[in-house]
Amino acid sequence: MIPRIMGLLNGLVAILQVLTAVLLIIAVALNFANIIGRYMFNAPIASAEEVMLFLLVAVVFLGNGLVSWEGKQIRMDVILHALPPTARRILEVFADLTMMVVSIMLIVFAWPVIDMLYDFDQRSPAAGVPLFIPQALIPVGLGLMVFLTAARLIKSGIRRRADAAVD
Repeated sequence: MIPRIMGLLNGLVAILQVLTAVLLIIAVALNFANIIGRYMFNAPIASAEEVMLFLLVAVVFLGNGLVSWEGKQIRMDVILHALPPTARRILEVFADLTMMVVSIMLIVFAWPVIDMLYDFDQRSPAAGVPLFIPQALIPVGLGLMVFLTAARLIKSGIRRRADAAVD
């Protein structure tokens, strides 16, 4: 059962890696096309900056889940490294749990705004993109971050129990 779940989690992480890479490549290609259009043909792509911004929002918030899965969030950890391993682990878990609670609160607060954007069919000025789509990437990314952090914590707990059973 656990190897199957780990396989599914690794598959989700692989999909997120490919998706964020593809979105970033699209943003770079759009930027390149806009530069060529602007400076060679005096015809820039009117909505390029707006679309690139939405793509970068997607890359950042979907990529947050990948960072959480690897446990490589930015931290002020000078004091943390000076602590004994048990205290360090307790503080790391506390930081992860705090991040998860704050992320869940942000998801709860974001959904009514996204729902309103959807109901009013609010669109971006240049590209006409429905604004609920890029805005929904924020709680979706935070949800992935919470899910993958929880999975990492459970995985490390299972690993520690298995190591303790072997010793």
